[in-house]
Amino acid sequence: MRPAALAGAEGLGSGRLACFAYGWRAYLAAGCLGVIAAGALPPLNLVPLLFVAVPGLFVLTGQARSWRGAAGRGLVFGLFHHMAGLYWITDAILVMAAEFWWAVPIAVPLLALFLAIFIAVPCGVSRLAPPGWRRLLMFAGLWVFGDLARQFALSGFPWNLLASAWEMPGFAGLIFMQPAALVGAHGLTLATVLVTGAMALSLRFRLAALGCLVGWAVLGGVMLRKAALDTGLTAVIVQGNISEADHRDHGRDPAWAARVFEAYLALTRQGVAKAGSAKTIVVWPETASPYELAADGGARRAIAAAAQPALMALAGTIRFESNTVAHNSLVAISPDGTLAGYYDKAHLVPYGEYFPSYAHFMLGEQGFTPGPGVTTLHLPGLPAIGPLICYEAIFPAQIVRESDRPGLLVNITNDAWFGDSAGPRQHLAAARLRTVEEGLPMVRAANTGISAVIDAHGRITASLGLDDRGVLVAPIPGKLRRTLASRLGLAGPFTLSLLCCLISLSASAGLQRARQFKKLENDSEKRKLY
Repeated sequence: MRPAALAGAEGLGSGRLACFAYGWRAYLAAGCLGVIAAGALPPLNLVPLLFVAVPGLFVLTGQARSWRGAAGRGLVFGLFHHMAGLYWITDAILVMAAEFWWAVPIAVPLLALFLAIFIAVPCGVSRLAPPGWRRLLMFAGLWVFGDLARQFALSGFPWNLLASAWEMPGFAGLIFMQPAALVGAHGLTLATVLVTGAMALSLRFRLAALGCLVGWAVLGGVMLRKAALDTGLTAVIVQGNISEADHRDHGRDPAWAARVFEAYLALTRQGVAKAGSAKTIVVWPETASPYELAADGGARRAIAAAAQPALMALAGTIRFESNTVAHNSLVAISPDGTLAGYYDKAHLVPYGEYFPSYAHFMLGEQGFTPGPGVTTLHLPGLPAIGPLICYEAIFPAQIVRESDRPGLLVNITNDAWFGDSAGPRQHLAAARLRTVEEGLPMVRAANTGISAVIDAHGRITASLGLDDRGVLVAPIPGKLRRTLASRLGLAGPFTLSLLCCLISLSASAGLQRARQFKKLENDSEKRKLY
């Protein structure tokens, strides 16, 4: 007979993973499955791997002797999953290897270990539910609760949600992304765990899951038919391709700063000339200007002159309020060189842009000061703009001021820190999902790439490749009608996940009562016999 821990396993789990049920083999299998799941994320987008990794993890947690063992297997899965998916963070540390060499072997594993907790808890708690579809409902609901929690834990880091696996290239990716307009990225993650996890159940559940996948594709195809009006505007996106090593080595050299600034001005003039008579908006990446544009009128006038006859120029810069208060900002420059508005980045990268107070003594750094939060810029001649700086674009349902909705998203970033790795590509993929969720187009300017114009369906209509220096000139698509996901925000996927957990608990309680009733019936029959 099989061990009791395997008695509830169905589908894939009944035999193929039985040899990994206990001891170090179970943890080895969990780690391998975590790496496999990372292969489904951008830029590889090997979605079929999720149909192995997710049901494999589900079976392993079911084979554990206790909820603690299930949580341990989830922790190992999450550790290797996030180490494989976030390896590129080490590239940023290598830029500063002289000062932070000691962090190279530990930074990514420590971050991955922290993020793994949000997978370990769902694995452990769902183990308490009865085997089968009830446990899968609990597993999927708690998985999304974990993703929601890591969007807020510490400063938040909702990177590489399983939903991003569906952003595969081509028409198929566009179809599977569209339901994010209804349920958001977290809702897509919930559907992903349910559909792929069902492969660990019996044949009827597998067939039902495949049917849901077909319905998902049909729904996406129908939603993709919604058309958006053209804005009549053209984006001139300047990609300077200035390496972070150059910034660190020459940033204090006035001659170098002047050369960089002139390079941006030259590209701007080139792009505006290419745009011709079109109504244009010029966009420079995050911290593109070596000069403080909010205070330097001469630099602003130079940008305005280069951008003529553009309606507005948006540029990344550092903005100082005092000697001790600095912001990572986006400024809007009018055709006459005046400051038309600005936005200070609110979601700062921990240990990258700011340092907790306990780290000041150790690192001797304080970093930027966060801005007041999400805002909308109203600039003459332009649709209302929702500014996003760097990784602010990865936060579902937290990028738009709903009381003052914009008509266009502008994301400026500097992914030079991460070189030619998966990082910049994953960042772009997250930005695409935000456009679908909000039904808004996006203009994205990245220092070393990938700069792009993205329509409200998540379709990249124009782009400039990684490590290219140049200027991208492309029409700006229009917005769609306000999406259900934008109306519900995080409450939508939270409610769906809660519903999964409640159904699981209710069905589990009903099953327990039925078993107790059956036992009472059997006991009554026995008494009649004697």
